[in-house]
Amino acid sequence: MLDMSLQGMPGLLDQERPKLHGRGAQVNTPSYYPQTALPVIEHPGMASHLDLDTLFFAFYYQANTYQQYLAAKELNRQSWRFHKKYLTWFQRYEEPSDITDDYEQGTYIYFDYEGTWCQRRKSEFRFEYQYLEDTELA
Repeated sequence: MLDMSLQGMPGLLDQERPKLHGRGAQVNTPSYYPQTALPVIEHPGMASHLDLDTLFFAFYYQANTYQQYLAAKELNRQSWRFHKKYLTWFQRYEEPSDITDDYEQGTYIYFDYEGTWCQRRKSEFRFEYQYLEDTELA
């Protein structure tokens, strides 16, 4: 029984945080599965019909694609702003308590894509404008 219990003992790699997001290796699928994206996915107005989770999924999982661009454009339209330092999306929860030429400080909602894939609230957050991604998406 002791030997059997040692088989389930955590190893050295078990202490590392699992990487939940990112693109994995390409997988060969049977020919009867779709091999190309549907044309409707390329339609510019499609993103406005998607919920937030789907938009965040498209942004983080479809890197360097037109779908990522459309997701970012729609998130901007919904008043989300991308923070280049933290690589995450923020939205004002309430009017900032302090606004200067360089930053604004207040309570924000942010999307936790690395941890729990949910929205969280951050009080007294200082959003420095130098880390604001250009919001002019044509």
